[in-house]
Amino acid sequence: MPNSPRLLILGSTSRYRRELLERLRLPFAVESPKVDETPMQGEAPAALAVRLALAKAHAVAALHPEAVVIGSDQVADLDGQPIGKPGTHERAVEQLTAMSGKQVVFQTAVAVVCRDSGFEGQSLAPVTVRFRKLSAAEIETYLRAEQPYDCAGSAKSEGLGICLLSAIESDDPTALIGLPLIRTCALLRQAGLDPLVARA
Repeated sequence: MPNSPRLLILGSTSRYRRELLERLRLPFAVESPKVDETPMQGEAPAALAVRLALAKAHAVAALHPEAVVIGSDQVADLDGQPIGKPGTHERAVEQLTAMSGKQVVFQTAVAVVCRDSGFEGQSLAPVTVRFRKLSAAEIETYLRAEQPYDCAGSAKSEGLGICLLSAIESDDPTALIGLPLIRTCALLRQAGLDPLVARA
């Protein structure tokens, strides 16, 4: 184990991922990855999440080959169709209306890359979410209060969005928020940056 651990970079501008990574108490930098997030024709939501997580990590690692870079992406899977960030109120209404009373799998992928050491690893943390039957008034009240327009599927489970749900099933509880920390820790250890050992 090196005396001075490698620089850790989160390849994301998501405040949710930044706040989650801060839980590990490791110093890290944040950099925005320049990646086209357009799904490929016929691409499954899980495959899309993994591809984008790796692409984000590699985009930042190309600029900082000595660093350990984390990339992550989340895609909601409704009946095999990818659902991304709504961006607008109208699109969020459409998403939540479509998911009302249904089971949705939030596919959250994380990738860790270090160019200098040749390390590349990725992991997928699916989270199964069951939505209650939602009225138009409930959807409107929730969206006006939470404004989750930067969240895949328009649902922020860490906030008022928990009221939209009847059940959550996951083996990595922070995955639904945007970064599966159990899998992230495992990948960081493999990359030589153990959160319980490495300290700047």
